[in-house]
Amino acid sequence: MADNNVFDFPTVAARATPAGRRLIPARLLAARKALRLTQEELGALVGVTRQAIASYECGDRVPEATTFAAVVLALKQPAGYFTAADHPVFGEYSPRFFRKVGPDTARRNDACAVLGHWFVQAAHYLDSLVNYPPVHIPAAQPPSDPSGRYTAEEIETAAEQCRQQWGLGWGPISNVLALLESKGIAACRYEIEDERIDAFSFWCGDRPFIFMASEKESGARIRFDLAHELGHLVLHRWIDAAEIADPKTLKIIEAEADRFAGAFLLPRKSFPNDVYSARLDAFLDLKRRWVVSIQAMIYRCKDLEVIDETQFTNLYKQISFRKWRKSEPLDNPEQIRLETPRLLGRAAELVLDSGAKHPDDICNALQFNPHLIEAFFNLPTGRLSPAPPPTEFTPTLK
Repeated sequence: MADNNVFDFPTVAARATPAGRRLIPARLLAARKALRLTQEELGALVGVTRQAIASYECGDRVPEATTFAAVVLALKQPAGYFTAADHPVFGEYSPRFFRKVGPDTARRNDACAVLGHWFVQAAHYLDSLVNYPPVHIPAAQPPSDPSGRYTAEEIETAAEQCRQQWGLGWGPISNVLALLESKGIAACRYEIEDERIDAFSFWCGDRPFIFMASEKESGARIRFDLAHELGHLVLHRWIDAAEIADPKTLKIIEAEADRFAGAFLLPRKSFPNDVYSARLDAFLDLKRRWVVSIQAMIYRCKDLEVIDETQFTNLYKQISFRKWRKSEPLDNPEQIRLETPRLLGRAAELVLDSGAKHPDDICNALQFNPHLIEAFFNLPTGRLSPAPPPTEFTPTLK
């Protein structure tokens, strides 16, 4: 993000930030978007007009010290965040594969783009201190169709080749997220409250990223989301951003990633052999074995013509009748555990435990809210942020 539009604080702003430091309007804009606030909403929180916020973001006006302090509080970032330039990243960004576009999702997608950019900066900081696994993501052959869209057979082949190159065989994958991290994908889980977001993925230079933003508590559904994003990384690395902006094209691209996820998690060379019945209850045992949602398995059976259209329709009527559309049996994390990112957390712990960096060093270097950094690195709350002071003192005997 550009930081060339800056202005100096006057000396009266010293309470908010040291004299001579520069407020970077682009950082203010990014912090607002990360919280999905409009200029008018931020102005209401700070006690100024929408026009005042707009002028701060354009660099036309300087916020007073008290206003700046209110902005810091409202946007939940340290004061130093607003005066620090963006940190290095790994290179140019590919398009980010959000599931929807349009005015109703623009605010959500803007927030995801900012959070993803911050995550990349945090990951790059650790990259200067530790060795990440080398990136090993197979590149699919270009589509044969002039339209640029893949055939079902091409997607099946791409998923099979991915499994073969990774030496997976044709059985269930024990931990999808650990597998992806071992192949050089940097992942984090940062839940965005009150938004219907599953995950999104992108390349930054030669490093792939998956950002898990869902509030889902179903381990099986999260695994499918991860395989879906892997599909984007394998199939769609060089796609043009304009294609994603078109809703009809985006729908096709998302269907391609879904087909890849089904083929990757439920290979056609093995999964159909386990489908011994088209009864809905029979899919419960399959879910335990393959750790994929019942609905995804039913779709996969239809794609592979293990069941016909009538059977597919009947199964979905039963799912609706049993109220399984949003929550299925075995979705409890105690039955199918949630896979969590570990790569960056282990890297951060290595840096901290070795004494190479103190928690304050990391926070001062990145200048993000410490709780945000903890979320990016999947560190326990309080690992980087100081513990709150005790509320009272209890005397003890000597």
